[in-house]
Parts: sequence; structure tokens; C-alpha cells
Amino acid sequence: FYSGDFIAALILGGVLAVLSLKLIYRTSQELTDIISPELVKKVRQIISNTEDVIEVGAILMRRSGDTIFADVTISLRGDTSFDKAHEISNRVENNIKKEISNSEITIHFEPTWENVPLDAKIFDIAKNIPGVKGVHNVSTHKSKGKTFSNLHVMVDREINLYSAHKISEIVEEKIQESIPEIEHVTIHLEPFLAVPESFNVEDKATERKISEILNKYPEIKNIGRIVSLNFENILKIDIDCSFDRNLSIEKVHDLTSEIEHLIRSEIQNAVITIHPEPV
Repeated sequence: FYSGDFIAALILGGVLAVLSLKLIYRTSQELTDIISPELVKKVRQIISNTEDVIEVGAILMRRSGDTIFADVTISLRGDTSFDKAHEISNRVENNIKKEISNSEITIHFEPTWENVPLDAKIFDIAKNIPGVKGVHNVSTHKSKGKTFSNLHVMVDREINLYSAHKISEIVEEKIQESIPEIEHVTIHLEPFLAVPESFNVEDKATERKISEILNKYPEIKNIGRIVSLNFENILKIDIDCSFDRNLSIEKVHDLTSEIEHLIRSEIQNAVITIHPEPV
């Protein structure tokens, strides 16, 4: 009996010792602001499962009273807009708070270009070059194992050709410096036109002249809205017209380009937008 009591006492003492150590561990964590690795791992998993988060960086967590503070860093696609990044950050914060209601979250987001299409990278590089007013029609293609890029860059319409060319050179250098796989960059320079919210009165005489030009094209089945508006020394022209729905998009593009060229030859300082529609 005595040996049985002794063994039972040892077991009970061991259990009490383990429980005491666990209690000491938990209490020390609370007193020293330490967060358990399991909780950090849980937060990392929550963030990883949030849509549009590419990568989870540093997670710093501490406890203050009943509140858990977390400072996290996430990586988003480099071409993500600020509004979209803010939306993703809110989503991450809400997802964490669903699981840890007593948490206060601070989120930092960083861009990453991993797995981002080349066109998006090139667009982001070009639009941030001083002097560039706009970028569009970015495309890349491969030929014989080499990668080539084409893009349209808009610059101030008042600057001279030398200054515009200098801007295009900087754009090309930055693209090739940031993306070494790009063998050659072709840049199409265009004048930038800041269109105001309000224009002067419509020019009916100009609209009649445009109608006469459009009527020369049998491919145009219907002429819709024609709006010509003046501001400064620029004439902004918007045209709606309908084409045979069976025409190829290439044919329609060629026709609209030809019409735009013809209108510009007749009307100086015209900025033309043609909206083709199928009929």
C-alpha cells in the first residue's frame, strides 16, 4: 500500500508540475506581451487565404490587456491601383477580425511584379517617367527567342521634338533596365490633350462637313451622333456610325483610320474619336 501511495503521489505531483508550468508559461506571455507562434501562424494563414494577396511578409503581434495588436505586410500585384489595394487591405483586416475579434490590425502593402504580365510592368514603368502624360496600347511579342515591346506615350503637345524624344529615350532606358529580357522598345509619341469638362458651343457647320465625308463610304450603314466642340484652338469631334456586322474588325479599323485622316486633312486641329457599331 505504501508503495502504491508513493507512486500515486509522484504521478499527481508530475501532473501538478506540468499544469503549473503551463500556467506560468501563459501568464508570462500575457505579462511580457508575447503572442503564441500558433496564433501568428493562424493569422498568416488567414491572410494567405485572402483573395488578391500575392505574398504574406512580416507579421508582428503583441498583446496589451485584452487586445491583440498585429502589424502585417502583404504583397500585391504591382499594377494594383491604390483604391484596389485599400480594398484588399480592408478585406484582410475583416478576415482576421472574424477569427480574432479582439484584434487591432495595421496593414502595409508592397508591390510585387512576380507573375504580372509584361504589358502591365511596362505600363507602370512608362507612366511614372517625368514628362509622360499618358500611356496606352502597350503590347509585347516574341520573335526568334527575343522579346519586343511597343507602346504609345503621350507628352505635352507644346514641347518640341527634341524634348519629346528625350522623354522617349528615358522611357526606353527604364524599361530595358527594369526588364532585361526586352530586346527592343518601339515608342510612338503622341501629343497629350487634356479635355476639359465643359466646351464651347457646338459647331454645326463642321458637323455638316463631317456628314458629307462619311456619306462617301458605302460601308457606313448609318450615321449616328456627330458632336464637334471647341476649346482653345482644338476641335474635339465624336462620331457614332454603324457598319455591316459581318465586316472584320481589321477592316473596320482601317476604315475608321482612313476617315479620321480624311477629316484631319479637311479640318485643322481636329481630335477625332469614331465609335463604330454593328448593324
